Amino acid sequence: MTSQQLIDKYLEFFKSKGHQIIPGASLIPEHDPSVLFTTAGMHPLVPFLLGEKHPQGKRLTDLQRCIRTVDIDNVGDNWHSTFFEMLGNWSLGDYFKEDAIKLAYEFLTNKEYLNIYPGKLSVTVFAGDDTAPKDDEAIRTWLSLGIPEERIYALPKEDNWWGPAGETGPCGPDTEIFYDTDKEKCSDKCQPGCGCGKYVEIWNLVFMCYNKTKEGRFLPLAQKNIDTGMGVERTLAILHTFDNSYETELFKPVMDLLEDKLSGHSQDFNDVSKDPIKSKRIIADHIRASVFLLMDGVTPSNLDQGYILRRLIRRAVRHAKLLEIKKEEKVNQQIAKLYINIYKERYPKLLEQQDIIINELQKEEDKFEISLNNGLKVFAKITTNLKDNKITGLDAFHLYDTYGFPIEMTIELAKEKNLTVDEKEFNQEFIKHQELSRKGAEKKFKGGLADHSEMTTKLHTATHLLHQALRQVLGEQVQQKGSNINPERLRFDFNHGEKMTPEQLANVEKIVNDQIQKGLDIKMEEMSVDEAKKSGAIGLFAEKYGDKVKVYSIGDFSKEICGGPHAKNTKELHHFKIKKEESSSAGVRRIKAILQ
Repeated sequence: MTSQQLIDKYLEFFKSKGHQIIPGASLIPEHDPSVLFTTAGMHPLVPFLLGEKHPQGKRLTDLQRCIRTVDIDNVGDNWHSTFFEMLGNWSLGDYFKEDAIKLAYEFLTNKEYLNIYPGKLSVTVFAGDDTAPKDDEAIRTWLSLGIPEERIYALPKEDNWWGPAGETGPCGPDTEIFYDTDKEKCSDKCQPGCGCGKYVEIWNLVFMCYNKTKEGRFLPLAQKNIDTGMGVERTLAILHTFDNSYETELFKPVMDLLEDKLSGHSQDFNDVSKDPIKSKRIIADHIRASVFLLMDGVTPSNLDQGYILRRLIRRAVRHAKLLEIKKEEKVNQQIAKLYINIYKERYPKLLEQQDIIINELQKEEDKFEISLNNGLKVFAKITTNLKDNKITGLDAFHLYDTYGFPIEMTIELAKEKNLTVDEKEFNQEFIKHQELSRKGAEKKFKGGLADHSEMTTKLHTATHLLHQALRQVLGEQVQQKGSNINPERLRFDFNHGEKMTPEQLANVEKIVNDQIQKGLDIKMEEMSVDEAKKSGAIGLFAEKYGDKVKVYSIGDFSKEICGGPHAKNTKELHHFKIKKEESSSAGVRRIKAILQ
């Protein structure tokens, strides 16, 4: 079975069960993002999980591309990936636990579909705590399907609870389905969720029935939802009885290319700093993720999504250097072309963006080369007049953090000079750095459309007025490039090549406040994408909603395709004030504003 056959079987199965197939969204959350990346299929659907009516109905299914960096240190093992494709089915206040479990079991085990032997499956369920009770309903359902009690594991919240995506929002207990690879247990305590690789999670069924508040309370949602995710790469691997994702058709051509590159090299991989299998997998994983981020419009930078992309590309380059693959071989560009060929049928935009993708990879590699050369000069200074012939962990971390030197490279360079490196101190600094990065990421992930509170809703409505005002002042070429909204302020990114003048900003602010004072009603209509475009609606993000879209009109002033929450009348917004206008990235400006 090919990956496309797996995807088609899944979507057709759920279509036969009354689900509408909807298109996947961009890797970059648009209009109302709740995270830096689309890390799960639920992110584009948050408004509908909270009760808004979806134009396609209550039963949905899709294929969503995702990026997760929280497990980046695990990439290189058999199963973890930075980029992955997730198949999902959704119930928005329709069926719930029992039906969701039965549908999953049928698709996995029925001969018409995946025909997986039921004896290979184990499941986990929520064990219960002060938030919610033990999931006895899920246990009863699994037992009724023939999963024996000894293969049903009740685990705590850290294992079997999903969400919310940010600080607040929809969440709930889940049941996870694991495939037994027949690998020996690592210990008597080995069970699903253990990281040894015996049990591989292939499907997560989330029973999204709670809404977490800012105060940390878990309140029942107005509707009970189902949110599931099945990983394409992992499922494809187990269907072919592979013990890792890298043997599947989605990675094999790239792994073969890397093997060919190494076959001509005489390398001593007894050096503990070199793990050729892990390095090849990291290169394959990171370039694939980079290709898709570049397709979705991200470019390398030191901020936000661009920083993650830069880190992925440079990490791939570092591992190519560890494998002694020369820059002149342009291996990353060759890998990118292979991925474009592998995925071009599912994502035609890859072919359209091929030149941009290849050029950006080359540019970033060139920049890193300069960084490495500068780092070598710093290394030379550090190793002059050393005490005890030992490079401190602080210096080693400075080389890593500032110049992108992997610790392995610093150790190798030190050996050449008969020096050692304080790896223990380096690891301590690295852990501190990870903790700070994690906390910073958590703060960033809590941005976007942080919640659906009254003030966030008003500020979201104000972005529509701001967008149209900018088009009137600067020209209709202005398009939204992103937004980030919380109860305190809105942040709005748009394409414009130069700093706005004070007169332009004052004009925009006046236009918005004029519309607020007019007390314009905000109305919503459902229509097809073509109808929306013909009506004059701005449709920058239509792809994530499907054939039917919601169009919000603010009087005769603004008309826009959108799926977020809105005020009912502009009078509710009171007064709009621009606090700052600045550069966001090349050709993109950013406005921060508040409502008073």
